[in-house]
Amino acid sequence: MSSTAVSVPMPMVPRNRRSPEEVHAAAPVAGQRKVLLAAPRGYCAGVDRAVIAVEKALAHYGPPVYVRKQIVHNLHVVSTLEEKGAIFVEENDEVPEGALVVFSAHGVSPAVIRSAEERNLRTIDATCPLVTKVHREAVRFARDDFDILLIGHDGHEEVEGTAGEAPEHIQIVNGPEDVDSVTVRDPSKVIWLSQTTLSVDETMETVALLKKRIPTLQDPPSDDICYATSNRQAAIKKIAPDADLVIVVGSANSSNSVRLVEVALEYGAKASHRVDFANEVDESWFEGVSTVGVTSGASVPENLVQDVLRLLADYGYADVEEVVTAEEDIIFSLPKEIRAALKAMGDPSSGLGGRGQRPAS
Repeated sequence: MSSTAVSVPMPMVPRNRRSPEEVHAAAPVAGQRKVLLAAPRGYCAGVDRAVIAVEKALAHYGPPVYVRKQIVHNLHVVSTLEEKGAIFVEENDEVPEGALVVFSAHGVSPAVIRSAEERNLRTIDATCPLVTKVHREAVRFARDDFDILLIGHDGHEEVEGTAGEAPEHIQIVNGPEDVDSVTVRDPSKVIWLSQTTLSVDETMETVALLKKRIPTLQDPPSDDICYATSNRQAAIKKIAPDADLVIVVGSANSSNSVRLVEVALEYGAKASHRVDFANEVDESWFEGVSTVGVTSGASVPENLVQDVLRLLADYGYADVEEVVTAEEDIIFSLPKEIRAALKAMGDPSSGLGGRGQRPAS
């Protein structure tokens, strides 16, 4: 039995860097160097809820606690939970019969739930409530015999889970390039849904092209792209026009982090790079740069952002201006299985998934 299917590497050993003086000599900067720090950034309510669910499961049941897929798409979070006793697996058949498994924040299909039942697994469903909302929409419109056009990245865990709710009714549309290949049975009964972590602009571009082909295409009852994704993209749109460089903290498999790099470039940043850790920042990026924008994806703990800010300060970017475009105060209840365990064990801690505005780890 494999228990390291989604194990992740630890951060790279810090490398030798050129000094700030060497970087400045290579390309002098005119004017004051500063950082524009996006807010909101980092952990969203759904990520916080999912990570706390694993931590609570480890505290109450003891290790090992199995987690199907990465609980959230962040290398640091996964490796930290591994150190505490979580075992990340790809599929339920890697979990010993009768053991405890947590479903990730990205959601699972009914087939995954059935396979867990067949192995008598105890389960905790840490699916983000906003993803669950999309699942329910898919079930509802499939029941009404609609064709459902699911805009999202084929192969992404969230898309697999949503499509699995009604596979006979759902077509995945990766983006504008897929629009011409879409076919429907009845143009009067077609609706689009979307992955929650997509680029707002690209999604609406795809929808506009779909509506040219199918003018009767219906919109979802409410916006599927989550508030956190929208807010982080709005913040970087505000910063990008004034930034010579934008650094996005987030992992390569984090859809919303990757989108932030793209949005920064689309909205005027001269350069943009994604890093998991501060030691991945290349000091050559600072050559000729006076203003650096910094943000992080929705599954990134704040301590990783602070590491980047400390590195920037070492290179002369100590003046940090926080650019606030929205305030977030959403907190989700923990999964019902965890709430029940807390109550049964007399745990006085809250059944909510929030640790404050910006969790430190």
